[in-house]
Amino acid sequence: MEVVYDIDRSKCEKCQERPCLKACPVDAVHEVPPNREIEIDDKCFGCVLCRKACPYDAIKMDTTLSEPIRENVPNINPKLCQRCGACVNACRTGAIELISSGHEEAHSEIDEDKCVRCGYCARVCPTEAIKYGEILPRSVVGGKAVVVDQKDCIGCMTCTRVCPSRGAINVGKVSKLPYIDPSYCARCEECMDVCPSTAIKYSSRKRAYERFSKLKTMEIVSEILEKDADKLANDTVKLNNILNNIARDISFKKTEEEFEVDVTSRIKEELKTFVDRELEIDDIKQIIERTSLNREIAVIEDNCIGCSACISECPVRCIELEIPSPVHIGDECVYCGKCVSTCPVDAISLKEEYFKTSNGNILFVRKKITEPRTGSVVYDPDTCQSCGICVNKCPVNALTLEDDKIIVDSSECIVCGECEEICPVKAIKIRLNEIEED
Repeated sequence: MEVVYDIDRSKCEKCQERPCLKACPVDAVHEVPPNREIEIDDKCFGCVLCRKACPYDAIKMDTTLSEPIRENVPNINPKLCQRCGACVNACRTGAIELISSGHEEAHSEIDEDKCVRCGYCARVCPTEAIKYGEILPRSVVGGKAVVVDQKDCIGCMTCTRVCPSRGAINVGKVSKLPYIDPSYCARCEECMDVCPSTAIKYSSRKRAYERFSKLKTMEIVSEILEKDADKLANDTVKLNNILNNIARDISFKKTEEEFEVDVTSRIKEELKTFVDRELEIDDIKQIIERTSLNREIAVIEDNCIGCSACISECPVRCIELEIPSPVHIGDECVYCGKCVSTCPVDAISLKEEYFKTSNGNILFVRKKITEPRTGSVVYDPDTCQSCGICVNKCPVNALTLEDDKIIVDSSECIVCGECEEICPVKAIKIRLNEIEED
């Protein structure tokens, strides 16, 4: 790696706070007395974080990277190969196939362009006909797995430059940070050795796969909603239309106040029409959990006696008494259910319709709300961007942002779900006590 930099002294001397010093993860940036000139020493590895932090654009930096050392393509010994097909079935990229010619017996052959050097073929070969691991000799069967802690990751991408196992380290489209696929990682520890923020560490394989599955699901959702720019609007409309059409169709046909309908096969079938992959139930579950509740509230005029009991209970003050007409509920309503339970004559009707997953199936549910919603606010700190939008949106000021973390005042929260609706990265979710989820 070669790092070439230049500092514009005339711009640099205007800066008093010197944010570049704090931005450098390896303390390669320092001041030189007596004029406090900024210098960069040999510890610099070209992450350009100092350049990004500079408010005066005084730092110019170019990084030239040498190609990382890659593991060789596994070598197959035709004399030992028993043509069992175990390696063909194990290969996740379709890089191995059984071939035969008139000059030699049938045997497995690897396509170098498709091979990602994961070593799966070598591990499943019953006759040890496949030699793998000249650079990465370690076995990855069982034990620990290497993960990237995205809380500590500074996004320098150094790990992606040194990883010799292609396909092991990917960069998330949502988080813009690297993450490791445990299936391809050979635990060579190259990434751990060069990580300047010590964000790469060992974890249990179970937790590593759970974390990878979660990140991969977010990528799938992102891929559905964020394909090519010219298809973004079209795909978003398609996704919404599929769910809305199913909801509308069932809602129109069903007259019961409450019901549950299994729509698993219908959703999977319709999603396949524009998603170029076979979605598993877990993928669909994550997508479904990101859909919104459809909530409707209405005043039954024949029942309402205009007693105004609901007005005093409304936490967002959206109910008005329009004498001599019954009460009117404004658009500011957050569907908390307090007015429903307060009304002495059952003049307010509140219902919710939503999708949920249960026992591996997707259900469309209609539920009549007769009392205030109860539950809790749960947020994912790894996904949360600390933007504060949910804090500003909360109608009862139950959320605060402290040290880039969301704090929920459960005594004030009315479980209305406004924060869940507004979150741009879907990091916050309402867990309702009456809705049981897998």
